[in-house]
Amino acid sequence: MGVVRGARKRYLSGEPAEASGRSQSDWRFSPQQSLDIVKPYRAGQLSQIGQRAWSDRMDASPEPQQKDGTLVLVRRQPPVSQGLLETLKARLKQSCTCSMPCAQALVQNLFPAIHWLRQYRPKEYLAGDVMSGLVIGIILVPQAIAYSLLAGLQPIYSLYTSFFANLIYFLMGTSRHVNVGIFSLLCLMVGQVVDRELQFAGFDPSQDSLGHRDNGTTLNNSTTTLVLGLQDCGRDCHAIRIATALTLVTGLYQVLMGVLRLGFVSTYLSQPLLDGFAMGASVTILTSQAKHLLGVRIPRHQGPGMVVRTWLSLLQSVGQANMCDMITSAVCLGVLIAAKELSDRYRHCLKVPVPTELLVIVVATLVSHFGQLHTRFGSSVAGNIPTGFVAPQVPDPKIMWRVSLDAMSLALVGSAFSISLAEMFARSHGYSVQANQELLAVGCCNVLPAFFHCFATSAALSKTLVKIATGCQTQLSSVVSAAVVLLVLLVLAPLFRDLQRCVLACIIVVSLRGALRKVKDLPQLWWLSPADALVWVATAATCVLVSTEAGLLAGLFFSLLSLAIRTQRPRAALLARIGDSTFYEDASEFEGLLPPPEVRVFRFTGPLYYANKDFFLRSLYSLTGLDAGHSATRKEKGPEVGVSDRNLVDGKDMGSVSSGAGLVVPLAFGFHTVVIDCAPLLFLDVAGMATLKDLHRDYRALDITLLLACCSPSVRDTLRKGGFLGEDQEAEDELLFPSVHSAVEAARARREELGAADSAF
Repeated sequence: MGVVRGARKRYLSGEPAEASGRSQSDWRFSPQQSLDIVKPYRAGQLSQIGQRAWSDRMDASPEPQQKDGTLVLVRRQPPVSQGLLETLKARLKQSCTCSMPCAQALVQNLFPAIHWLRQYRPKEYLAGDVMSGLVIGIILVPQAIAYSLLAGLQPIYSLYTSFFANLIYFLMGTSRHVNVGIFSLLCLMVGQVVDRELQFAGFDPSQDSLGHRDNGTTLNNSTTTLVLGLQDCGRDCHAIRIATALTLVTGLYQVLMGVLRLGFVSTYLSQPLLDGFAMGASVTILTSQAKHLLGVRIPRHQGPGMVVRTWLSLLQSVGQANMCDMITSAVCLGVLIAAKELSDRYRHCLKVPVPTELLVIVVATLVSHFGQLHTRFGSSVAGNIPTGFVAPQVPDPKIMWRVSLDAMSLALVGSAFSISLAEMFARSHGYSVQANQELLAVGCCNVLPAFFHCFATSAALSKTLVKIATGCQTQLSSVVSAAVVLLVLLVLAPLFRDLQRCVLACIIVVSLRGALRKVKDLPQLWWLSPADALVWVATAATCVLVSTEAGLLAGLFFSLLSLAIRTQRPRAALLARIGDSTFYEDASEFEGLLPPPEVRVFRFTGPLYYANKDFFLRSLYSLTGLDAGHSATRKEKGPEVGVSDRNLVDGKDMGSVSSGAGLVVPLAFGFHTVVIDCAPLLFLDVAGMATLKDLHRDYRALDITLLLACCSPSVRDTLRKGGFLGEDQEAEDELLFPSVHSAVEAARARREELGAADSAF
């Protein structure tokens, strides 16, 4: 190994290498050349802040060391790290230190509106915020009433939810454009839990919360009868108690995630998983609204296979369909779909989106009222919608305990959609959001309103797109939207008494267009990544055939499984040189490359850990044509090993191993050095470290040198702690090289010195 050390020193110091046929300029550079490398970045690619940071680091660094006019790479000494106890003490002291600036910073971080309201520019922002707020408020009213069907609750609670969510996110959100409120997927999940708990409490889950009822829970126009005592609590009262308990636990989970800085957890819900979940949940929503479109009464099925059983019940009851509801549904669906298609086609010509849903609701309410559709044809209507607010009430702790597991899926789905939408629109508009603060904001949008008879909320894509299209600049538009909803709550809500439920179902079904259209992206997704396409299909199919919660778990499982499969069998290849350059590429992928003589350069494009260590060795042995483990064992057994015990790799007899001179043994295998390109090697675990150490030992027994190139700092640190590099710096310099070319040149120099030493004998 001393010869290797000499070769490496000669290579880095710039001594001539006439025997190798390479000139000095091929593998060393002057100080002026290093400055030329920095100039393009200073000129065009670094921002002003980056330039200052770069110059500060350059000024703080010592002058580059030189030897014989050539730069020498000197590793920085790592800073002295504190112990775990000292680090915890320092952080605890910093967190517990209280001062006026710290308190002000804490309040501003918790309520970002305090900061951006000071910089608000009314002349530039106010008109767009007011316009977008009015449009969103107008859209929220019909959607809130319609989505109450999904949640199995009265429409007034959807209006409460929209009002409080807009105000709280205005104060705590970091996104300028995201709209937080009722979301169809969460409404569906809330409705499933409400139906299950109603059935457990002895109520009939097939009875909808809207319309006239005979169980003594019919509402008056006054809000005093909304909340009854425990002894007189009817179906609607118990349903909202279930929803508020579920919402409070969901919000507590999200707030806890934000406090613990777990905003990164939502990133494990990949985009294919979310798209597949949206597709499967949309089919479930469509199925749940089909009975309202037809005007039939069927049981509300629960558990696995709910979608299939619901469609079977619909087929059995199709002869009992209400003709009035069917005609109304057909007309409303035609108008809404045509209006949406025209709006999408000519959206560049429209300054403000047409509130088609509101117009349809107004016209349908007038027709139903003056045509007396409920009395004459038995059409189901929304029923009494009270005005005003209900006194706050603490959710039932017993129900909270029962729904604690259901709240986990709601918290995860709501957080994932909210954070992903906030980050997506922040990137497109050139600002940043804080994932942990978004968790706190969405969590508080669930925790606080839960005491005011609201249910779970999250960010919604469709309304966010409308906000941006109508000129939204800040979250002040949410205050305007809340004012519109407040007007409906206080004055206009009773006017929707005669609105048919089939009209609300049409609004819900049309709102699913975007999610249902994602199925057209599946072929392209399969072409780009079959693993992601399988995650999409598995998530959607499980949502439809089993349940939404099972679909989410299945999506998580298949996402992690696809990640494990990708890292378990990554691509492995032998590299060759690109002409006379210092770059190396896959010899099986590109033509005209020059393999380095008597050197094998191996690339493994993935981490090396317990799940793929065997595949790593098999790939290396197969590509190099030598099973080092078996050959080293055979050499230790001595010359008594016969021809029948010779190691065959890819059908080739590699011959017996001799214990002769250093030049003879490596030539029996066609190479004397193996260079592993560690640039794609993300990390090493204990099993990966043991694999490298065993490989190094086996190659050393065969007088073959193992070199590592392009190791990242984390990989170098793992190698150093694992004992692979030895005790001193020289041992590390013998094994690690900054580039593949430098490792190949050092190996060739070692070969030349071995030849010179052999000829001297």
